[in-house]
Amino acid sequence: MTRVPAARRPYAARVPLETRREQLLDAALAIIVREGYAGISIDAIAKQAGVTRPVVYGAFDDLGDLLGSLLDRQQLRAVTQLAEVLPESLPDGDPDAFLLATVRALIDRVLADPDTWRPVLVAGDSTPAVVRDRIDGDRQRIRRQIADLLAVGIERRGGPDLDVEVASYAAIAVLESFGRLLLEGRLEGERMVGFAAALLRGLR
Repeated sequence: MTRVPAARRPYAARVPLETRREQLLDAALAIIVREGYAGISIDAIAKQAGVTRPVVYGAFDDLGDLLGSLLDRQQLRAVTQLAEVLPESLPDGDPDAFLLATVRALIDRVLADPDTWRPVLVAGDSTPAVVRDRIDGDRQRIRRQIADLLAVGIERRGGPDLDVEVASYAAIAVLESFGRLLLEGRLEGERMVGFAAALLRGLR
């Protein structure tokens, strides 16, 4: 009787720790993009990366540690992209033209690098608390930056008389909604820019 050999576990070649950590972070991100945070677990990450659980635990203390490192990496990427289009202070020139150019640039960044933005913009009820807290912290920081830009822009254009804090919350809500619609392919970027332009004309 021929003996059937037992299935082997995936073999994980020895690689530098930082390389292994990046591999596991990429695996976790792929799961989040495909299934949302509900699909995240040590087992799922190990399977996605083609390694065993001990390999994952050799690179990260636990799932919280891994998700924290993933957030650090994705946050750096997202913040770098935002810094390229959202300055600390309003530049000289027409504030309406600046706003429309910023909306276009943000749309381009989301479409060019959807995997960086999807875990943030499409986070659902299954999102771990550590992730929600980090996203909310970033959201509030960006909202305050938008409020500062709005205050200068409204003064420069001579109105309208808006509560800047409320307007900044509204701007964040609209931007996040637009981002989700972009990622889901439900609206085109130019339609969003057209809406922003019409809104600005109505506020003169």
